Amino acid sequence: QVQLVESGGGLVQPGGSLSLSCAASGSIFTINAMGWYRQAPGDQRELVANIHTGGTTNYADSVKGRFTISRDNAKNTVNLQMNSLKPEDTAVYFCFLYELGKFSWGQGTQVTVSS
Repeated sequence: QVQLVESGGGLVQPGGSLSLSCAASGSIFTINAMGWYRQAPGDQRELVANIHTGGTTNYADSVKGRFTISRDNAKNTVNLQMNSLKPEDTAVYFCFLYELGKFSWGQGTQVTVSS
C-alpha cells in the first residue's frame, strides 16, 4: 500500500505564489509518474501537471508558464511551484502516484487565491 502526504496549501492573494509538496511512502516498486490534480467546488477533478520518471512533464494549458513541477526520484517526492496565482486556481489539490497501472492518491490540500 502506498501513502501520499501533501503539504503547502493555504491562502494567498492573486499574483502570489505557493509551493506544494508530496511525499510517497509504503510499497513502492516502479513509479511511472507523479503529479497533481485539482478539484474546485462543483467541478470535475482535472490534471494540473505530471512528471514521468524520465523527466517528461505535462501541464494543463491553464497553468503553463505559471506552475512548475519537479520530482526527486530518490526520495519519492514531487513538488509543485505555483506562481502568478489567480482566483480560478482555487481548488483542493491532490497528489497522485501512478505505478503498475494503478493510481494512489493523497488526501488533498486546499489552495485558496483571494484578496
